[in-house]
Amino acid sequence: MNDVLQLLGVSKTYAKNGPAPVRVLEDLNLSVARGEVVALVAPSGAGKSTLLHIAGLLDTPDAGQVLLHGRDMSGLGDRARTEARRQELGFVYQFHHLLPEFSAAENIVLPQLANGVSDGDARARATELLDRVGLAHRGAHRPAEMSGGEQQRVAFCRALANQPALLLADEPTGNLDPETADRVFAVLMDLVRETGLSALIATHNHELAGRMDRVIHLHETVA
Repeated sequence: MNDVLQLLGVSKTYAKNGPAPVRVLEDLNLSVARGEVVALVAPSGAGKSTLLHIAGLLDTPDAGQVLLHGRDMSGLGDRARTEARRQELGFVYQFHHLLPEFSAAENIVLPQLANGVSDGDARARATELLDRVGLAHRGAHRPAEMSGGEQQRVAFCRALANQPALLLADEPTGNLDPETADRVFAVLMDLVRETGLSALIATHNHELAGRMDRVIHLHETVA
């Protein structure tokens, strides 16, 4: 099995306040191969966040299958889905969502501790990742003491802390000015290439999308 992620015939409908439900995804098929970086380009409202939530086991489809390494995640209970997320998946969002009361290093240590890693090993991993993104000198700083680009680089490190097989990113540079976004995206791509993981990255930026291995365009579903 060469694909880390497969979505097969995935459909999702939400009941809204109104006379009819809203169909967000319909019979969608998507795959991400090992080591592949895939751009997901979609207009607002086309369902890219829903797709990422389903791929990340944070939501369930009404129909279809979600496979990680060929294993069907559809029938798993909450505990097994949480375990799969913790061990197989890394998440990056448009806003960094770092815990403000903890330092940069501690934000990277915490998900490792939750995954059963010893404190010493978790801190060594945090130091290694911060060094990779040029922030070794910022480990003791809290998020409020860092720039937006630095905060997002720490968020990348946190996403990779448990050495996932697949990174899911939702507009990871959308909160940054163009120059900072370009630099931060280059750091992200270097991290992904160095670690050999797969990535599905949603972006509105066509120039950034063109620097990935493949581009998937998600079109709005008419309800």
